[in-house]
Amino acid sequence: MVDRLDLPDPFDAETFIAGLARKRGRPIELIGVPARPDRPCGLLVTTARTDLIIYSSDTSSVHRRHILLHEAAHLVRGHDAAGAGSAAAGLGTLLPHLSPSLIRSVLGRTVYTEPQEREAELIATMIHHRAARGRPPLGRSVPPRHRIETMFGLGEV
Repeated sequence: MVDRLDLPDPFDAETFIAGLARKRGRPIELIGVPARPDRPCGLLVTTARTDLIIYSSDTSSVHRRHILLHEAAHLVRGHDAAGAGSAAAGLGTLLPHLSPSLIRSVLGRTVYTEPQEREAELIATMIHHRAARGRPPLGRSVPPRHRIETMFGLGEV
């Protein structure tokens, strides 16, 4: 399934999500919020008109990209249509301006025990690997500092 996804080249999570929105015929809005210990790092909210991916904005670029891909993976697999549970109680603290009556489904958990969460985590990881396939491996000719910056999303690949 991941091999059939249309990935942008060069890969960028936001560009991938914009393409997914076009393919689904529904807007996907990305909303960054400050991380807090009592909040999940990512949340997918499906309303009647749009999908919202809420993510921790003050984390590393690698972690941010993985959060975005994890939440997008829920859409890729159709978890939003499955009514995969409710985290509406926590939604009020994240988006107090959003009326609960507008929300069809909320997907967001802090642990990966649900099958859909494990599937989304696996798909996000596989997208990372597929996007990296075309890149040359970091070799010994690359300065160590550049390898570390790239590994943590601090430098260009």
